[in-house]
Amino acid sequence: MLEQEKKMYKIQTLNKISTLGIELFPREDYEVASEILNPDAVVVRSFSMLDMDIPASVKAIARAGAGVNNIPVDKCSEKGIIVFNTPGANANGVKELVIASLLLSSRRIFPGIQWAKSLVGRGDEVPKLIEKGKSDFEGPEIKGKRLGIIGLGAIGVMVANDAVELGMQVSGYDPFISIEAAWGLSRNVKRARGLESLLAESDYITLHLPLSDKTRGMLNRERFAIMKKGVRLLNFARGGLVNNDDLKDALANGTVSSYVTDFPDEELLKLDKVIAIPHLGASTPEAEDNCAIMAVNQIKNFLEYGNIKNSVNFPDCELDAMGTTRIIIANKNVPNMVGQITSLLAGEKINIAGMINRHKNDYAYNIIDIEGAVSDDLLGKIRGIDGVIMARMLYSKV
Repeated sequence: MLEQEKKMYKIQTLNKISTLGIELFPREDYEVASEILNPDAVVVRSFSMLDMDIPASVKAIARAGAGVNNIPVDKCSEKGIIVFNTPGANANGVKELVIASLLLSSRRIFPGIQWAKSLVGRGDEVPKLIEKGKSDFEGPEIKGKRLGIIGLGAIGVMVANDAVELGMQVSGYDPFISIEAAWGLSRNVKRARGLESLLAESDYITLHLPLSDKTRGMLNRERFAIMKKGVRLLNFARGGLVNNDDLKDALANGTVSSYVTDFPDEELLKLDKVIAIPHLGASTPEAEDNCAIMAVNQIKNFLEYGNIKNSVNFPDCELDAMGTTRIIIANKNVPNMVGQITSLLAGEKINIAGMINRHKNDYAYNIIDIEGAVSDDLLGKIRGIDGVIMARMLYSKV
């Protein structure tokens, strides 16, 4: 294992984190607590860090979940703090709720249950009343219907594959689908010609894409006008993807016959055709365990080896150990950064055993393995390069 100058890493937890994850921090190398001074890393779930004074000692933050809207990512990037999330760790939990919601949106199960409960006190009349009133809650089967999936990440792919097995005709739209996701997609899932064609042809539509300035309110009046009359809409991604005012009109005129969302607000709670679920997509013990395990492993891999996997602000970057000392450097993604760094090493007659450089948007990251050691003076010179925002050394135990 590679390690820093100090032998004990300090980890702060800002929420209750599954013990299956926390136990992966070896006690001889890690101190883990909710209240701790000068932590090296933070593991968080839903706690808001937006107004938090993040200690200068923090090198990484791991969100045990997919969304990072509770973390000041831009501020962290400027300080060279790596922000991780755990994509796919809660995917099965969300997928199962989406599949259940396809049925809830179609068969009017929830209104039927509510009505049946209202018959309490009717005694022997209940069986006859049930038989007489059940036709009010009739709804179509999902088999053979068209399901349009917008966003084919970990959750979208799992929903697509399971919907195919349930006999649905599935099409997907994702202009940025990853190679890994494409490999996992059933060959029976059709590629939509475009977003508009998917909206026009689908009986059911489910959203599985992140919320950003480009996707906020993407389902609006113009796009509701394209949809089939009576379409059923599911949103287990983010509430802001749907324009609520335009949705109300679409529900009122029958364009949308049912809207199932895991992100309700007060206005949506008032609407009869809305099935409001209290953000239960990842609320399973299995999902919490999986997220914690992934978050902890990412933190360990970064602190001990400098490797990055599943960061939202820096590129994935991993290198097997090749030398006796490892240097990790984060910098602005501008020309000649690598040249300046390697020139400093060459000036000290330091041999590079292995190196990798990756960039993501405005930032880049480097792992450099060398033979021998690096002086504090040289590390200071690297940090002094205009555009370098973080530089650390990791030492071999041998």
